[in-house]
Amino acid sequence: MSEGTRRTHRDVSPLELFFDLVFVLAIGRLTHHLVDHLSWLGAAETLIAVIAVCGVWTFTSFELTLLDIDRGATRVIAIAVMGLGLFMNAGITHAFAENPWLFVVPMLLALVGPGCYAAVAAPNPALRGHFVRVLVWFAVSTPLWVIGAAVSPGTRIWWWGAAAVIDLIGTWTAHPTPGRTTRTERLTFDVDHMLERMRLFLIILLGETVLTLGGVLAEHTPDTLTLLVAVGAFLALVCLWAIYFGRAEQAVMSHIATTADPLRSVHRGMNVIYGVLTGLVVFAAGIDLVLAHVHDDRAGAGGVLVLAGPALYLLSQAVYFRLETGRGGLARAVGVVALAVAAAFAFWLPPYTVIAVLVIILVLLTAHLARPGRPGWS
Repeated sequence: MSEGTRRTHRDVSPLELFFDLVFVLAIGRLTHHLVDHLSWLGAAETLIAVIAVCGVWTFTSFELTLLDIDRGATRVIAIAVMGLGLFMNAGITHAFAENPWLFVVPMLLALVGPGCYAAVAAPNPALRGHFVRVLVWFAVSTPLWVIGAAVSPGTRIWWWGAAAVIDLIGTWTAHPTPGRTTRTERLTFDVDHMLERMRLFLIILLGETVLTLGGVLAEHTPDTLTLLVAVGAFLALVCLWAIYFGRAEQAVMSHIATTADPLRSVHRGMNVIYGVLTGLVVFAAGIDLVLAHVHDDRAGAGGVLVLAGPALYLLSQAVYFRLETGRGGLARAVGVVALAVAAAFAFWLPPYTVIAVLVIILVLLTAHLARPGRPGWS
């Protein structure tokens, strides 16, 4: 392992946890947007918003880890982005309608402002060069976000879609420019701190999904069928938690402790968060719809979403394990296929049947990964 990649590990600070809580709001807003705009267009809008939310969280969290949250200037950045994130996440509700500026202006300020600071204040030339390249990518996507906010809602999605794709590619490729790339194996970075940040953020995302389930349940009459479906949804969430935190987390930590380029592994983990958040939003929206129509003969779109969300969640993990270890993710891939096949028929199945199929698939997968000797990815 390159010695330059690690430094003395710092615990996650209360301010960083406080910062993460602002993004709890995003789960609820994204879920409600998908439920209220249940169409391919609404799905595309939700995906664009997910990319924007994840972009702000990943970029800021990486920067806070890099610049040291114990420094006064870094704390100011965290608090500023937290405030901007509050307005950005609240603005998701009307971003694609009559008030796009409440969403897009805080988002751009949260990205470009700290990026300019990091390009000057990063601790070494390589990192300063990296953030200069980040700003180059922002310079390409920012006009598209602004134009999209200025045009009519009917054409906004095309401008914002292009901007989101640029931001997503930039994040996933570590913002290269012609002839210039970031050599992650040579960078000084508190890898353990960022791993803990991602771990806690995943717990927060799962926890917010539980709260969303509770909120939806509170809105419906608690008859026997509704309660049974809600219990099934809760069991599914427990399985999603156990599938990662049961054994896979230890496997990830062991791998990163021995790899020659731990920062690359962390970067891929940050990319996986996009899929994890998307999956949980889709799952939460599906549960909302299924509980609202629990007595219908067919689950409809809600049934499809209930199965598609966990499939996206598992697919993100399977890809990560495959790329990082070369040892598979086979069990998760099988789970993804099973969920995808079930989702193809879920529209016509009763809601309770959809939930039962979901629970069976996830319980079997969880039990398989929890067997002694299983590292969680084989």
